[in-house]
Amino acid sequence: MTQKATHEQTRVHNTQLVFSTIYERGEISRAEIARLTHLTRPTVSDVVADLIHAGLIEEVGRAPSTGGKRAILLRVDEDSRCLIGLDLAREDFRGALINLRGEIKQRVSLPLEGRDGNAALELVYTLVETLKAAAQHPVLGIGIGAPGLVDAVDGVIHQAVNLNWRNIHLRDLLQERYRLPVYMANDCQVAALGEYTFGENNRGKDLVVIYVGKGVGAGIVVSGRLFHGNPLGAGEIGHVVVAENGEPCQCGNYGCLETVANARAIVRRARVLAHVYPQSILNQLVPHPDAMTFETVCEAFAEGDEAARQVIREVGQHLGIAAANLVSVLGGCRILLAGRITCFGQFLRDVVRETLSQRALAALVRSSEIDFVSMSADIILLGAAALLLHEELGLFPFGG
Repeated sequence: MTQKATHEQTRVHNTQLVFSTIYERGEISRAEIARLTHLTRPTVSDVVADLIHAGLIEEVGRAPSTGGKRAILLRVDEDSRCLIGLDLAREDFRGALINLRGEIKQRVSLPLEGRDGNAALELVYTLVETLKAAAQHPVLGIGIGAPGLVDAVDGVIHQAVNLNWRNIHLRDLLQERYRLPVYMANDCQVAALGEYTFGENNRGKDLVVIYVGKGVGAGIVVSGRLFHGNPLGAGEIGHVVVAENGEPCQCGNYGCLETVANARAIVRRARVLAHVYPQSILNQLVPHPDAMTFETVCEAFAEGDEAARQVIREVGQHLGIAAANLVSVLGGCRILLAGRITCFGQFLRDVVRETLSQRALAALVRSSEIDFVSMSADIILLGAAALLLHEELGLFPFGG
């Protein structure tokens, strides 16, 4: 039995290694695959035959002549499978059909409209069923970016406060219902996977994506692998206290990063400063402070309003404290900002970097980068697809 299991593990490893090599190289011959993977040519030929039979790769002609017989080139058939990606961390549930190269083929958005608990779970089922019905190619599986405290290994959402979910075994529920592979992680973690896989990323450095929306969290990719924690909790920077004696947080503490840097905190602080700056554009854009929205702050900021700039200066300082803590633990890395705060652009980035410089060792600061993700609203959907590609097909780079 052990020998059989070892043989099966070797077969799966070889298949994933060959597939990921073809995926990474674009077009490549069997001989080049053997050279890069150190697999024997017969092994490569057998694996390639299986992948062609499965429809995952295809032959696309011959390489230029080098004096001998021209080699046949292989590439991934990017539309051979559909990936269902779900983003459950917004005020509406979003899903998409995505091909193997991260191209979104179809989108579906369903408003929550105050649903939580079982009603929100039923909306997830509706989302999946809508996407499954629209798929024109075989569905590889379902990838999910979920809010809250998520155990990616066991597929459990331990707590998602805004959805009133506690200990929801979402992976098992979906696998039993749809008979498809299901993988999930915290929304910030899959955002990091999305950027690392499909974004304009320097894979030579560890990556941290700080995602700011309804909450604040970080996804961390170390040495080509998503870092979950032991077994969960990595990247929960939103509940690190950065403002002593600050506002109460839903977690029970006071002054957490979420209370001063998430979208609601930005609006709340803007309402306060609109009183301090009577001539602020913020006051001109809305009839009453209670009507102020995140979009109001973005608009005032874009017009150079000093009150809005002060709000974002404070947000940048708090995020800079979080960035200093991250580089002090991880060492030099790329820290990319994502979510709704991207509208504040270079001003926010410069404040974060200045604060980082004031709170971390100079050598660590020099070897780190602060910037924005190269993708926008789709980053969690694409990250969910990246998670599925890694787990089902062993896609580079996460295998190292």
